[in-house]
Amino acid sequence: MAEFMAKRVHYAWVIAAVVVLTLMISAGLRSTFGVFIKPLEREFGWSRTALSIVAAVSLFIYGASGPFAGRLADRIGPRGILTGSVILLGVGSLLSGRIGSLWQLALTSGLLMAAGAGGASVSVASSLAARWFESRRGLVLGLAGGGMSAGQLLIIPLAMTLTVYTGWRNGFTVLGLLALLLVPLIFWLVRNDPEDKGLRPYGVSAGSAAGWPMALEARTSLTEAKSDPAFWLLAGSFFVCGYTSTGLVMTHLIPHSVEHGFGEMAAAQALGIMGAVNIVGTVASGWICDRFGRKGPLAFYYFFRGVSLVFLIFVQTIPQLHLFAVIFGLNYISTVPPTSTLTAQLFGRRSVGEIFGWIFLSHQIGAALGSYLGGLLFDLTGGYTLAFLSAAILAFIATGLVLAIEERPRAATPAPVPAS
Repeated sequence: MAEFMAKRVHYAWVIAAVVVLTLMISAGLRSTFGVFIKPLEREFGWSRTALSIVAAVSLFIYGASGPFAGRLADRIGPRGILTGSVILLGVGSLLSGRIGSLWQLALTSGLLMAAGAGGASVSVASSLAARWFESRRGLVLGLAGGGMSAGQLLIIPLAMTLTVYTGWRNGFTVLGLLALLLVPLIFWLVRNDPEDKGLRPYGVSAGSAAGWPMALEARTSLTEAKSDPAFWLLAGSFFVCGYTSTGLVMTHLIPHSVEHGFGEMAAAQALGIMGAVNIVGTVASGWICDRFGRKGPLAFYYFFRGVSLVFLIFVQTIPQLHLFAVIFGLNYISTVPPTSTLTAQLFGRRSVGEIFGWIFLSHQIGAALGSYLGGLLFDLTGGYTLAFLSAAILAFIATGLVLAIEERPRAATPAPVPAS
């Protein structure tokens, strides 16, 4: 089938399709923890702060695995990294359905699932996109971000349905089996480089050497990247992205909604709406990056996010909750295409897996902090108003950080060409 498809479309689009599906399942599973907070509280009597710490550990491990997964993807190829990561994710979810204590939840959901999701994430997808696409790279990363959004749309309501009607243990089990179904697909279809199929990257003509082979391209070390202010500005703004989205909203929106009188299914539907709208927003973001640049749109996304978080503080009805889901969903993952393509532009696409992996780590540190502070502030104040207000302020600060980036390629040391 792969050969049949390759005759009609460039094989790069087959790679893109598998990446989108993998990120959809991976991001969807990683985003379901909020679904299980209430059932775990009811069964074990754990506090919101304790569960928020597990969520924070998970988010940190998810981010910390990104640089190492990206480095390995840059050096040995993304195919094996994706395969092993999906296995970790699936096994972690299966074991999460068997836990009986908080430390076991931290080990299975907080460590195994997070490490697996970190390997099957944007840093490795960025490495594949850089290898297979000379043009349309922003669109591909937008599609990957749309896949992550689709994971919310499909898997969070699925997890909620399984939990409500069959119990949280069966929810974890079914999700784990779903992840493991990806393993043979990745192994069968994904290839590390176009050369493995006798092809050039998409967008490189037969008469052009531009962008091919990868071994001839410049590489930027982490030490060089850290000396550039743009690296820290990207990392700082992406820290805010993690705090405001994955950490705070994804972890705490469902319990916040339930405690404001909305049903669990209504809250899950709001996240589903957010995911559906985010597909449009993220794909559109990739298209915008390819045509109109990265910095201006990225700054606008953060400002728009700050406005939406202020609005969330005043949400009182289901229509208002759904309106927030639409507004916030438009830019939930739309920050990924401009941040990743800016990284490739500034530091070289042969380095994008590793360098973006470190930038993504800052995202997850922010996410871990947002998750923890959300639960802590809830326990201290009985609500999430202060948490959402802090997120809005940080989003406005991130707008300024992005505008301060000098959008120029960085000179780097050429990568060595292996002896033939």
